[in-house]
Amino acid sequence: MARIAGVNIPDNAHISIGLQHIYGVGISRANQICQVTQINPQTKVANLTQDEMESIRVQVGTYMIEGDLRREVSMNIKRLIDLKCYRGTRHLKGLPVRGQRTKTNARTRKGPRKAIAGKKK
Repeated sequence: MARIAGVNIPDNAHISIGLQHIYGVGISRANQICQVTQINPQTKVANLTQDEMESIRVQVGTYMIEGDLRREVSMNIKRLIDLKCYRGTRHLKGLPVRGQRTKTNARTRKGPRKAIAGKKK
């Protein structure tokens, strides 16, 4: 297993897919890294040389990823909550933030239904 930015990349994956295991690297950024480092995106991770791995590490290091990105996202959410703005209160209540309907959907955000006290089955 190759290790990039503190994340184990599976050896049997293509490099463009393997890079997506890093938090903050998606499809377009993985392809962009492959293009800048001049590595074929279809190359398996196990077939990369040490020089290619080092160039990928350097290129990945230019972006905000993993712990720094997670910290920034959580600080942005905390700032909204401290401001007590609409989006902050939605985060605080655990409800959808971006205007989605909540009457029938939003099960993943609201959680499972709660039983009604005294209701007969």
